This record gives sequence, C-alpha cells and structure tokens, in this order.
Amino acid sequence: MYWVGSKFAFLLLFVLLFSNSGKSQQLIVNYYNETCPRAEDIIKQQVFSLYKKHGNSAISWIRNLFHDCMVKSCDASLLLEIKEEEGGIVSEMKSSRSFGIRNLKYVNKIKQLLENECPDTVSCADIMALAARDAIVLIGGLEMEMKTGRRDSRECYEGVVEDFIPNHNDSLSLVLSRFQDIGIDAQATVALLGAHSVGRVHCVNLVNRLYPTVDPTLDPDHGEYLKRRCPSPNPDPKAVLYARNDLQTPMVLDNNYYKNVLGQKALLLVDQQLGSSPITLPYVQQMASNNTYFLAQFARAVLLLSENAPLTDEEGEIRKDCRRVNK
Repeated sequence: MYWVGSKFAFLLLFVLLFSNSGKSQQLIVNYYNETCPRAEDIIKQQVFSLYKKHGNSAISWIRNLFHDCMVKSCDASLLLEIKEEEGGIVSEMKSSRSFGIRNLKYVNKIKQLLENECPDTVSCADIMALAARDAIVLIGGLEMEMKTGRRDSRECYEGVVEDFIPNHNDSLSLVLSRFQDIGIDAQATVALLGAHSVGRVHCVNLVNRLYPTVDPTLDPDHGEYLKRRCPSPNPDPKAVLYARNDLQTPMVLDNNYYKNVLGQKALLLVDQQLGSSPITLPYVQQMASNNTYFLAQFARAVLLLSENAPLTDEEGEIRKDCRRVNK
C-alpha cells in the first residue's frame, strides 16, 4: 500500500509540474517596484487631477475596465484601432455594446507620461486597471491592493464583443452566466452591477421600459419622471438625453442602487430583475441594508474582474501607443 501511495504521489507531482510548465507568470502586487517605482503614483495623480476637472471621468474608468476585461482578457484590446488593408479601422468601440463609452483618450495621456518615466515598461492594460482602482476611491469606494503585470493584446475582438458583454435587456440568467464564465460568482455580480449607483443612462437604453406603456415592474411615479427625461420612444443616440441612475447620490458609489431596486426604481431591466430572482434577491437585500458590506463586495468583485485571463510573460506586448500594436 505504501508503494502504491508513493507511486500515486509521484505521478500526481509529475502531472502538476507538467501542467504548470507552460503557464505564464501570475500577476503580483507591486509588479513595477523595481522597473518603474513611480508608475502607480503617476497613474493615481493623473486620475485625481482628471477627476477635479471632469468628475465623470471616474465613472468612465470603471466602465472601461469592465468592457475591456469582459471580452477575452484584461488586455487593453478595447483601446486598439487596427487599420484594415482597405483603409478602415477595426475596433471594439464599433460594437453596439460600446455605446456611451467615453474618455479613452486619457489612457494614452497617462501612457505618454509613463513612457517618459520608464520606456516600454508599463502596459496599457495595467494603466486601465489601476486607474479604475483609484477612481473607485474618489467616488466613495474602498482602497484596494491590486495585482499588476498584465500585458497588452496584439489584436482586438470587435467581432465577438456581443458574445461576452450582456445587453441591458438580456435575461438575468444570461447575465449571471456571462459573469460566471469568467469566475465571477452571483454575489460578486450583484455587487458589480452596483456600479449603476453612479452616472447616468441614455434614453436609448430606457425607452423599452417606457413605451408604448410603462413597464409594470417600474414604480409608476418614477416611470412618469423617466418619460419626462425621455419624451420620445425613438431618442436620438447623439442627443443629450439621459436619466440619472440614482437621484439621491448620483456621483457617489453607495448602496442606494439596491434601495432603488427594491423600490422598483432601477433604470435598466437587468437591474430590476435582481430584485425578483431568488438567486440574487438575498444579496440585494443585504447590500441595501449595509453599505459597508456592499463596498467590500464591490471591491472583491472588481479585483476578480481585473484578473480575468490576463496576458503575462510573452503572451502579449507593452504597447508604446495604446491605440496601436507595436511595429
């Protein structure tokens, strides 16, 4: 029996060694300590400075991280603008799922500062992740110790964006499944959707709940308010037609989002479904009653999201320009 056990242990060790031999180095905290010691400080300073000038930039950082990390990997593929032979541009930003994404230009601004400080060292993917981390603190979230060491993708995935990022009209089961596919559990998914506590929603994404009749799962008074904000069932996507996610604290990351869900005042259909599913309702109730719990779960969820299938070692590159692959 001892010989059999020893043989099994040896084979198990061999399998583990073999299975890990081709894996890339994992992300680590303070990855740039030796190669670019000021990297995280430079990113934080820029995020804070931009926030003072443009408060909505903090919300953009969070959304941009979500759209980048959900599609294949946290690899800055969202930023790529690849020229086709015919002269066109291939970009994930062309997907309908990318509607409303803003402020990507600031990534390259920070990138140029880092190139001056430490050439060919800090990835665009890490800039996006760290900027989101710092922005979260500015709007009321918790400080996080985030791992770094991501590399940038050499390709974008504009043809498959909709396979990874759910639509606001998708069923909750599909949304939970999409998050589960990248290792984010139901509790963390509910927490991540709490990002809808801040910012605003374009009427393009609201009118399906307002016309031809107001969705019965929407509070009638709130429905009338939204119809005043969105007076047409066919809003112009380029027009300034928005409604705030949270009327009480529109620029603060807090648990008012969950209170709105329970009060049938959530804007998007997927938000409202959180309050009717037996899978998610307990988490909604707990987050609605305990802001500290929500913020802790939100931080955990962001870290899970930021570590989705990162490119490390030789799998990617460190782009000099976040919009272009290196030549």
